[in-house]
Amino acid sequence: MRFRNLIQLSAAVALPFLSLSAAHAATGGEPAAVVQVDVAPCLAASAADDMDKANSACASVIDNAKTAKADLVKALIARGALLARHDQIDRAIADDSRALLLDPTLADLFNARGELWLKKGDKPKAVQDFGAALRIDPNHEKARANHKAMARELERIGAQMAVAGKPSFNCRNAARAVEKAICGNRELADLDREIFASNARVIREARSVAEAKALQREQDDFIARRNAGYGRPEYDLKKAMQERLRRINGVDGY
Repeated sequence: MRFRNLIQLSAAVALPFLSLSAAHAATGGEPAAVVQVDVAPCLAASAADDMDKANSACASVIDNAKTAKADLVKALIARGALLARHDQIDRAIADDSRALLLDPTLADLFNARGELWLKKGDKPKAVQDFGAALRIDPNHEKARANHKAMARELERIGAQMAVAGKPSFNCRNAARAVEKAICGNRELADLDREIFASNARVIREARSVAEAKALQREQDDFIARRNAGYGRPEYDLKKAMQERLRRINGVDGY
């Protein structure tokens, strides 16, 4: 009985070693190696501007769940830059955005994405990204220049919006029917303001006092004809104002 128990115990102890030996035999006697994702082909193809190779090489890195975070960020940035160079703006923004979620400290990438937003015409998002780049790196020259230029542009747009639909005169003082008509129509109001601004410009650029006075007389004559003609069946106020603006700015000025 004691001998039989000893045999059973020996078998129980030996079994794990036999299983381990079998596992080693099945793998050639060496533990399984950890497969590492190589980001180098993606970076090389992107740097070489080879879209076909980069598509497959970068996808194998980006879509692999085993890719290290640092390598994933590198691959996303590389592919995003390549896509941007080939005017695939939406895909480039998507790659940059994913990279920034992984590492939100990349000032260069915020600036690059801001420039892509600008290409899409989304100025508020562009300004936001340029500002983010500057918060990370206050000395980032490109982001600073981009942010400054966009701030001026937004200021100009804001100024235009502030006067949009408003004529050159104060509508509260409008007494004539034609003035009230202009105040009640945004398109006519914008035309009136453009005529006023264009006329002021050509007078300012006049080569002599006599020329400036002659230009102002033309404007005064137009206003007089406009006031007298409005309300008549054959008079088209919008057409008359458009023709006046073309007259001031030239054939292609309107």
